[in-house]
Amino acid sequence: MQYTKEAIKAMDKVARLKIINSVSGIKPGNLIGTISSNGDTNVAVFSSVVHLGSDPALLGFISRPRTTEVGHTYRNIQENQEYTINHIHPEFIKKAHHTSAKFDKDISEFECCNLTEEYIADFNAPFVKESTFKIGMRFKEAVDIKLNGTVLIIGEIEHLIIPETAFIEDNIDLEQTSSVGISGLNSYYKIKKIASYPYARVSEAPKF
Repeated sequence: MQYTKEAIKAMDKVARLKIINSVSGIKPGNLIGTISSNGDTNVAVFSSVVHLGSDPALLGFISRPRTTEVGHTYRNIQENQEYTINHIHPEFIKKAHHTSAKFDKDISEFECCNLTEEYIADFNAPFVKESTFKIGMRFKEAVDIKLNGTVLIIGEIEHLIIPETAFIEDNIDLEQTSSVGISGLNSYYKIKKIASYPYARVSEAPKF
């Protein structure tokens, strides 16, 4: 099966969304928690969180085009400068998925989707209590992507809350955290570790 650019454009909108959101493969499933200057909390599912660098420790994610209906996460980050990234686990996938609904900005998805706000000292943004793998972020930069009106939100890690059982030989084993992946708009996957290899060196490359 092969699709040209024209065939992709001609697809039904929902079908195109599902297919194009799937072609990049399994992506990390995260809930991003924020709070507005008025104290209204927000939590929303994202599958676009990506590593940008380790020194400084930077992560990015894509925010959709801002309208009156969506964009609460980005607006809250602009107002408060802090946000959280929380891994999704099998026990609350359904709750996490429903945070993608278009709730009004003054309605908290925490309450409507039966998720629990959790706070730590000297950090304003809410974590998701149900998650065991949480990251506290400080906003650093927003990069406008002119091609489709989205924004790359870049933040620096200020807090890491990780289960001790996830550390194996100075590395993080995501299978042990039961973190889930996302493909498309509504498909969730378990993560299973297949192999682990040492740092790659040219002298040790397989001889084909």
